[in-house]
Amino acid sequence: MHTRYSRQILFAPIGRTGQERLAKSRVAIVGMGALGTVSANHMVRAGVGFVRIIDRDFVEPSNLQRQMLYDEEDARQHLPKAIAAHAKLTRINSDVTIEPVVADLTAYNAESLLADVDLVLDATDNFQVRYLVNDVCVKHGIPWVYGGAVSATGTFTAIRPGITPCLRCLFPEAPNPGEMATCDTAGVIGPIIHIIASYQATESFKLLVGDEAALNPYLEHFDLWNNQHQQIKVSGSRRADCPTCGQRQFSFLQPDSQDGQAVSLCGRDTVQISPAADTSLDLEKLAERLSPLGQVERNKFLLRFHADPHTLVVFPDGRVLVQGTDDVSLARTLHAKYIGA
Repeated sequence: MHTRYSRQILFAPIGRTGQERLAKSRVAIVGMGALGTVSANHMVRAGVGFVRIIDRDFVEPSNLQRQMLYDEEDARQHLPKAIAAHAKLTRINSDVTIEPVVADLTAYNAESLLADVDLVLDATDNFQVRYLVNDVCVKHGIPWVYGGAVSATGTFTAIRPGITPCLRCLFPEAPNPGEMATCDTAGVIGPIIHIIASYQATESFKLLVGDEAALNPYLEHFDLWNNQHQQIKVSGSRRADCPTCGQRQFSFLQPDSQDGQAVSLCGRDTVQISPAADTSLDLEKLAERLSPLGQVERNKFLLRFHADPHTLVVFPDGRVLVQGTDDVSLARTLHAKYIGA
């Protein structure tokens, strides 16, 4: 066994056998923002054999305060987070296979991206994606670890399909977005990110090495600034009438019937428009077409078109972020005007 893991092997609950299990394990991380970068760092340094990192966004200067794998050059180049994280992580541990995926997790791709792993780590920032993760994991019997953090507060719990309550047992309906604090409205401090993601990583290690008896039975909540900590026991919260794990109705895996989905990203002054089916855009040709109309910046991962006062960020998979508005109708109009059908 590689000497780099010697201190981890000395930790009795992992040991040599556990380290061998980690090396054979496959993990997917959904979201490579604050929680995702910390979780990925733990997984890769610990020697988890395969790590798939999934993110739809690109690095911006405001990320650098808490998203530990990125630097100023990543922001200057507008690198997709999955690509920038991959570059850092491969330099940290060449033993690990790291697969970067620049994509939005949707009903169209969720099973193909998550159903072939041993564990999923939630590092997203919205409940709709978490319900999608929950559907895939319950359907395929894959354990996953929920986590969220904003301001100085954070929450996590480990979910084992068929054993613990699933996410919809605990949260039958998504919280009202208008009532939820976000990093863009309430801010966030770095330490709460590291605490929640490190707890998530620890629960992941327990699952991957097979030490289920050590798993935390609680939904844990921390308020770091006010020195408060709550443990909510959830082991008896499975519901026979739960649409997902009780009735096995995986509604979040049903593709949207619209011609494309447009959603305002809370607190971002941005609307994301996603194609309804697999799409492949030629960014070079698009840049040629848009150049006479305004400033175009391009790298091999995305194109930025400045149509003052708005900016359209276009990805090869057909996704477009319309920055400078939270008006879905206006965003669709700009998309149709500059990108087309």
